[in-house]
Amino acid sequence: MSANSGAALAPAGLRSATNRRLAFKRITHNRLLVTGAFILFLLLLLISFGPLLTPYGPLQIDPVNRLKGPSLAHPFGTDNFGRDVFTRAVYGLRISVIVGLAVTAISSLIGMLIGLLSASYTLLDHILMRICDGLFAFPSILLAISIMAALGPRPVNVVIALSIIFIPSVARIIRAKALVVRELTYIEALHAQGASRWRIIWIHMAPNTLSPLIIQATFIFAVSILTEASLSFLGAGIPSPAPSLGNMLFDGKNVIYNAWWMTVFPGSFLLLVVLGLNLFGDGLRDLMDPHARKAKGGKRRGKRAVA
Repeated sequence: MSANSGAALAPAGLRSATNRRLAFKRITHNRLLVTGAFILFLLLLLISFGPLLTPYGPLQIDPVNRLKGPSLAHPFGTDNFGRDVFTRAVYGLRISVIVGLAVTAISSLIGMLIGLLSASYTLLDHILMRICDGLFAFPSILLAISIMAALGPRPVNVVIALSIIFIPSVARIIRAKALVVRELTYIEALHAQGASRWRIIWIHMAPNTLSPLIIQATFIFAVSILTEASLSFLGAGIPSPAPSLGNMLFDGKNVIYNAWWMTVFPGSFLLLVVLGLNLFGDGLRDLMDPHARKAKGGKRRGKRAVA
């Protein structure tokens, strides 16, 4: 009896335990995924418990201590109104994460719906994809500024504007995957058995599009945080005096030579959250996409052979 047949005849509990160990080993050996998850975990702890570490409020003004450098009382210094930079950076990071989560959820759900409908109905495909092409024709930041100019600078409107920007990219990815799934043999068999189109779409096609959707969602999360910071920096995002990493960078740009901490620390928070999300997304792609793993493995073997 071969080893493969012996493994096939092993008890179900033993097989499941072996599969769990293999899955855990794949996750722990994925350096990008582990590093990104560690950075995001630290930032999540900071968002959750950071306000408990400071006695100041994000809008608390102290003109006597304006533009003070980092000290024990103010670890990140104070801004031009005497507000504690650490407190405002933590609250600004929290707002950025909330906006990123909302944008990712909305754009993923609506984009998935549009992509599945486009792959299943020819008429809707022509209409919806042409709308997506029209949205792609505009630079994303200019489109976001235009929407914010029409709706007004409010956090809810920031979520709406960024969701409109990212929906077309999600819809295209889901449509491409759904078109491949639609041609599979078991989908044709379901059609032949008389299964309704809606049942095929939501029960059989939608689950097969989750892998690229989850991977794309991590990158949308990162880009939406960057775009929100850009809008706030330009005065079209989260309105002052509400704390936002973008408007904190705007406040610090005029005094960057005299009060470097006003830009360095908020910028570092923005860098860390985007870096963590990108590393986590790359690791997740390697974990969920076997073709990417094979391509990377082939490149590494090629480099060793050349060496």
